[in-house]
Amino acid sequence: MQNYSSRALEVKSLVIDEALVRERRSQIVAGAVKLFSQKGYDQTTVQQVAKKAGVSTGLIYQYVHDKEDLLLLSILDVVDSYAREIPAALEGVEQPLDRCCAAFAAYCRVVDARREATLLAYRSTNSLPPRRQQLIKDAELETNELIGACIQECVNQGLFRNVDIELATYQLVMYAHAWALKHWHFVKRIDLEVYISRGLDLFLHGLLTDKGHEHLQRQTAGSGKAAPRRKR
Repeated sequence: MQNYSSRALEVKSLVIDEALVRERRSQIVAGAVKLFSQKGYDQTTVQQVAKKAGVSTGLIYQYVHDKEDLLLLSILDVVDSYAREIPAALEGVEQPLDRCCAAFAAYCRVVDARREATLLAYRSTNSLPPRRQQLIKDAELETNELIGACIQECVNQGLFRNVDIELATYQLVMYAHAWALKHWHFVKRIDLEVYISRGLDLFLHGLLTDKGHEHLQRQTAGSGKAAPRRKR
């Protein structure tokens, strides 16, 4: 899987120190995401981003070439978080069903932590030229493979019925994105952890085999949590 650092090479920097580039770009991107989300990409200037980020306009141009670079980095920052947080959540988790649930929960938590950037990706990816749009699409597909691999392993172990892995993956991904897209509504009713739990309940009911239900019941009995009841 191509990592964020290699994709970020798409954006040229006059600064050679990689650690400094990551630090400064993180600071600048945070300001860009705020303004792109509030004012819109087209209505935001690099000068405004510099002020929001607490740096000079000249300094920004040491790390990016133009505003388009800022948009690309803002969207890649979300992808980088998926690529980092999902594997971290899977460390030490051996059972396939547990890994699937952990990967989904990690994805949702990244969406929650970067709600503005998630919305920005939906609204403004089309402002990038086709080649850079494809870069974002490729990055999305690579990230989805992290979840798809977990679903596939559950199928292989007989815990999930044999389904279209890509479609099942997108069901989870789109549900996670809905936390950002409709956060204004859901946050009035439930918190993120309840949202994750109820999403898994819906998803598992559609996929679990008898063997999968038995495994889930054993796992939840040990944790003290209630397992989703089998629909008749």
